[in-house]
Amino acid sequence: MAEQFRHLYVVIEHEDGEFLPVSLEMIGEARRLMDDFNSKYSSKEKVVAVMLGHNIQDASKQLIEYGADAVIYSDNPELKDVRNTIHTKVISQIAQDTKTLGEVEAEYATDIQRPRYMFFAADSIGRHLSSTVLTELESGLASDINQLVIEDIEMSHQQKTGGKKETYEKTLEMYRPDFSGFLWTTILCLDNRNPAFPRYYHPQSCSIIPGVFELPKSDSSREGKIIEFVPTIDTEDLRVKVLGREVIESEVDFETPRTIVSFGRGIKEEPEQNMKLIEQLAKELNGEVGITLPISKKPYQVSSNLDTKYMIPDRVIGTSGHKTSAMLYIAAGVSGAMQHVWGMKDSGFVVAINPDEDAPIKDECDVFIKGRMEDVIPLLIEEIKKQIQIVEAV
Repeated sequence: MAEQFRHLYVVIEHEDGEFLPVSLEMIGEARRLMDDFNSKYSSKEKVVAVMLGHNIQDASKQLIEYGADAVIYSDNPELKDVRNTIHTKVISQIAQDTKTLGEVEAEYATDIQRPRYMFFAADSIGRHLSSTVLTELESGLASDINQLVIEDIEMSHQQKTGGKKETYEKTLEMYRPDFSGFLWTTILCLDNRNPAFPRYYHPQSCSIIPGVFELPKSDSSREGKIIEFVPTIDTEDLRVKVLGREVIESEVDFETPRTIVSFGRGIKEEPEQNMKLIEQLAKELNGEVGITLPISKKPYQVSSNLDTKYMIPDRVIGTSGHKTSAMLYIAAGVSGAMQHVWGMKDSGFVVAINPDEDAPIKDECDVFIKGRMEDVIPLLIEEIKKQIQIVEAV
C-alpha cells in the first residue's frame, strides 16, 4: 500500500507546441522537489509532464530537457484547442490509467494506482481545469500557491485520525498568502485515517502562480521516457466546438516601462483625486500604473473611466498578478503586504509614500517618504517638471 501513490504529474499548457513560461517553471520546481524527495526517502519517484494537443510529439520531447523524467502525451485533433470538458476527461483518464503509470516506473507497475502529487498553472485555463479534474478524481486542491515543501507531519484530528496522533509521510505542504498579504496559509490534502470512514485523497494537488519559480535551463543530454496515451473521447464530449480563436493580449505592459507607480488602499480618503494624481505622476515619468490586489476588487466608487482603466486585475503587481523589475518603482499608499512585495522586490530603486512610518513597506524601499500622497505627489510632480525643463534647456 505504501507504493500505491507515486510521482509528481505536471499538467503542461502550450500554444501550438510553444510552452507557456509557467509550465516550465512548474517543471523546474517539480524537479527540485523530487530531487530532494528521492534523496530524503531513498526513492526514485519521477517528474511526469502531461501534455495534450495535436502534432505535439516533438514538443513533448523538449520537456525531458527541462527536467521531466517522463512525458505522457495525448495527440488528437480534438485536443488542439482547450475545451475544459474534454481536457478534464483526458487528464483524469491519464491520472487513473494504471497501464501508463506502470510504464513510467515498471518496478511498481502492479501496485501503483494514482500520482502522488499533481501541479496545474494558476491562470485562467489552469484554475478552471484543476478544479474540474480534482472533482473528477475526488481529491483535494489548493489554489494560487507560491511555496511548496514536502515533509512528514505528525498530527491528531477528530475527523482525519479519530483523535489519535498519526504521522503523515511525504505530505505536500502548500503555502499561499491570505487576502491581507501579511499571513501565510498552509494547505494540506490528507487521507482519512479515521477507521469510521477511511478514504484516500490523492493526488495531492495545487495550482501554481505564474512567475513564482525560476525557469529551468534546458539540458539536451537528459534522457527520459515518452509515453503516448490514447484517450477515450465520446461523441457527447464533442458537443462544444471551437469555431474561432483569438489571443487577447494584456491591456497593460509592465515589461517595457522603466518606471511604475503603484497604489493601494491608501487612496481611500480621496479615491478619485488620488488616482488622478497617481495617473499624472506616472505620465510625467513616462511610466505605467500598477495596483495592489485589493484595488482590483473595486473597493471604492470612482468615475467609470478611472474604474475601467485602473481598477482591473491586469494591473495587479504581486503574487496574484505581475512581477516587475522596473528601474524605478514608486509605491503610494501601499502597506507592504508580502503578496505585493513579491511582485516589486526586483525593482532597481523603490520609493514608498506612506503616512505610517511603521508600515512594512518601509523595510522594502530605498527611500521612505512619510506623508499623505495628497500632499507628497503634487510636490513630486512640480519638482519633476522643473527638472525636465532644466534638462530640455541644456
